[in-house]
Amino acid sequence: MYGQPVYIMKEGTERTTGKDAQRNNIIAARAVAEAIRSALGPKGMDKMLIDNFNDVTITNDGATILKEIEVNHPAAKFIIDLAKTQDQETGDGTTTVVVLAGELLKQSEDLLDLDIHPTLIIEGYKLARFEAEKILDDMGIAVTFDEDDKLRFIAQTSLASKIVSAEKEPLSELVVKAVKSVTEDIDGEKRADINNIQIQKKRGGSLSDTRLIDGIILDKEFVHADMPKKILDAKVLLLDKGLELSKTEIDAKINITSPEQVQAFLDREGEMLKEMSDKIIASGANVVLCQKGIDDVIQHHLAKNNIAAVRRIKKSDMEKLAKATGAMITSSLEGLETFIGDAKNVEETKIGDDDMIFVQECKNPKAVSILIRGGTEMIVNEAERAIHDALCVVRQVIHDKLIVPGGGAPEIRIAQKLGSFAKKQTSKVQLAVQRFAKAMEIIPRTLAENAGLDPIDVLSELYAKHSKEEASGFGVDPFSGKVKDMAKMNVFEPISVKTQAITSAAEAAEMILRIDDVIASKELSGPSMPEGPGPEDY
Repeated sequence: MYGQPVYIMKEGTERTTGKDAQRNNIIAARAVAEAIRSALGPKGMDKMLIDNFNDVTITNDGATILKEIEVNHPAAKFIIDLAKTQDQETGDGTTTVVVLAGELLKQSEDLLDLDIHPTLIIEGYKLARFEAEKILDDMGIAVTFDEDDKLRFIAQTSLASKIVSAEKEPLSELVVKAVKSVTEDIDGEKRADINNIQIQKKRGGSLSDTRLIDGIILDKEFVHADMPKKILDAKVLLLDKGLELSKTEIDAKINITSPEQVQAFLDREGEMLKEMSDKIIASGANVVLCQKGIDDVIQHHLAKNNIAAVRRIKKSDMEKLAKATGAMITSSLEGLETFIGDAKNVEETKIGDDDMIFVQECKNPKAVSILIRGGTEMIVNEAERAIHDALCVVRQVIHDKLIVPGGGAPEIRIAQKLGSFAKKQTSKVQLAVQRFAKAMEIIPRTLAENAGLDPIDVLSELYAKHSKEEASGFGVDPFSGKVKDMAKMNVFEPISVKTQAITSAAEAAEMILRIDDVIASKELSGPSMPEGPGPEDY
């Protein structure tokens, strides 16, 4: 106005607009995708991550890699959040979703260079995303709860790309048993809550020593040396009440004037503790698991009656124990007989250097445990991540009842079908749909590259196979280096993992493409103010 500049933002604020803003965001998102792309698939490489405390993590799990990476760029943080969401929703496909998002943005960059407006690119991506979901549904293969073989194949596919791949067959069997154990019928539908599967890790032994316990493992020991170390046909009592004398809520004083009064006071305390012990003994329980403390006097009485007890158990473990044994958690010592649960065997065992208590061989437990063993701490930690992913994919299949072939088959099928779909769209939107189709190729391309294959030859052969309608299951076999029918090789993935990955990646790309103005506020960092005059200057 009148040739004078008007400042509306704080001094020091940085602003990037138009194509520069879009390009910066795309470059940042692509950098994250490129960082983990080499970890995709059974032939993917591992990453060594070192944090501020020099703790080392070795993994090829996308969610773990991205969680450990520290980034400053907001677009990069957005892509990392994408992987976290994928992990929370489906438990697998975290690397896939980030690689897809990076490739969708890379393809959109070419369209932006052609002066195609971001709105038209977004419109094309939306249309392609909805069509991709329909194509995936058409590829879906139905699976029932009783098809253990297919559930095991699903778990094996997930485990095949991890460090534990050598033990994928026994581990997949263990995973399927664990998930099926905790599955319940809710409103006529099968629902598996994997929070009811406890995972305990102990360094030592080898991965082949990993086992499933029909019950719960407590990283504890019995409170008294004279208590039995093994109880058969256990009657389990769960208490969230402390077996000790509680202090008064208000301050109080007791005036004692003679030694007899002191003795009477102590005798009364002993009687009250004995009454607590007698109620537990009378209930018929021979294993007492307490969320709070147990007084030494009560420990002595219980040990004398061959009753084993454990104290200070976590609330989450108490809830799992209730599901495993059928016991009910109680805070009262009245009518204890109605709260007792069962376990065929409760035993204190030394695992490595630590004592652990196994509440096992429970009848129809709705909470179970997996004890993971391994030669080093890193292997045990990576095995935990791998087993968690496998548990998640089996749970997803039980919920969705649909699977699709793996090995990049769904992505190449989508790419091929979208080629025909694009021709039905208007000119500029058609280009966006074609670019979406091109982006889908990144998964089979990456699988081929990570296996040391020529991606052009692999993609050409895949397109040739998928040109036949009945050949929708063909994907990349990184082990033989050939294109094979994944369904015949029993390589499957849950349909929800693929749907979530493609949908989330597309939505992320659309959101980043919408941004055409980045305003970054920064604190003023000018020279400090001069000191004012002191009292002596006046």
